Amino acid sequence: MPRTRKAADVLVPVASVGSTNVLARELVDGGKIPLRPGEPVTIGVVAAQEQTNGHGRLGRTWVSEEGESFTVSFVATIPRALAVDESVNGWLPMIAGRCALDAIHGATGLPVGTRRHREGDGIGGGCESELMLKWPNDIFLAGCKLGGILAELVSGRSRGAEGRETATVAIIFGIGINMRVPQSRLPIRRATSLQLHVPDLQESGPLRDAMAARIAQLLKAELTAFDAEPRSRAAMLREEVTDVCWTLGRRVEARLVDGTRVEGRALRVNPDASLTIETDDHMEHVVRTGDVGILPAR
Repeated sequence: MPRTRKAADVLVPVASVGSTNVLARELVDGGKIPLRPGEPVTIGVVAAQEQTNGHGRLGRTWVSEEGESFTVSFVATIPRALAVDESVNGWLPMIAGRCALDAIHGATGLPVGTRRHREGDGIGGGCESELMLKWPNDIFLAGCKLGGILAELVSGRSRGAEGRETATVAIIFGIGINMRVPQSRLPIRRATSLQLHVPDLQESGPLRDAMAARIAQLLKAELTAFDAEPRSRAAMLREEVTDVCWTLGRRVEARLVDGTRVEGRALRVNPDASLTIETDDHMEHVVRTGDVGILPAR
């Protein structure tokens, strides 16, 4: 992965691994991807050709065969104060999502979509052949799931000699994208793969390298800008994410971590990156974390 090696501060390529996120966490905990307080944002990359026990939201696991998927974890070292600030930290995985859209576009030519409201039904549409984000962490193409992002906070060797926490932590962004997964092996009905949309798709190795390098470059730039001015950058991100959010305007069901469910229309992305859903009785519910599924339009 020569392009990624040049773009990242640390690169750990492996042929096969249980989970790139787990390996990334072990490298941070072991000090092999160091946390250096006071230094600029750094990006470590853990990339695998094959993943045998990948992790997703809500404890989901999956297996990716060799060369079929983009299975890469990006370790970003950022200030602890930024990572734990609930008024802005919800934008961190959204930043990774925007970087992923840009990288896929650059490597394949697939366009990044924008929302367009269809007259009469209020559904946030957009061309279904375009790349978009499904709140909070999915990459969509042609109305189907192309990939996903799992963000995890890691403290690593986070205490000094006197037991005080250091000022720097790591955020691991595990990004999975279906590259050459055949139709017969897609995990769910509403899933897709790059090879189904790009006739002249690059071979898996160069494609993985091109996308990983671009994501590493963009993550460093975007997180550096976010750290410098989190409030103003969050406002800009809200506009950007709203514009590419496939979820907005659609009927959804949010399955929350406490087991409750909220069904209604996805209304807006809020200043803290949460999602507002309007139920049929015109009550508004704010969802900060959970699994959001799209329901058939009524």
